[in-house]
Amino acid sequence: MTKMILNLTECKSVLKLHDIIKETFNFPNYYGKNLDALWDCLRGYCRPDTTIYIVGFNTLPKNLYEYTEKIFKIFEDVKQEVKNLNFEIIS
Repeated sequence: MTKMILNLTECKSVLKLHDIIKETFNFPNYYGKNLDALWDCLRGYCRPDTTIYIVGFNTLPKNLYEYTEKIFKIFEDVKQEVKNLNFEIIS
């Protein structure tokens, strides 16, 4: 099983959030930094039997909560398509 850490502790904006996601998942340079591109790339770049630990969610500015809820919904949707893919919020 592969383990990854999505560290959001330095995230203060939507663009920074997508930069962190792009770097963590090693998305290609053409990653569009939007929710549609996130869906597409997660399906193509996340391998089965992977757990992604989300760190720093509690440090996000409150104005990002609504947007991160949309991202977490995408995580849940992708989880249904990729075998044994898990996302876990640590902090």
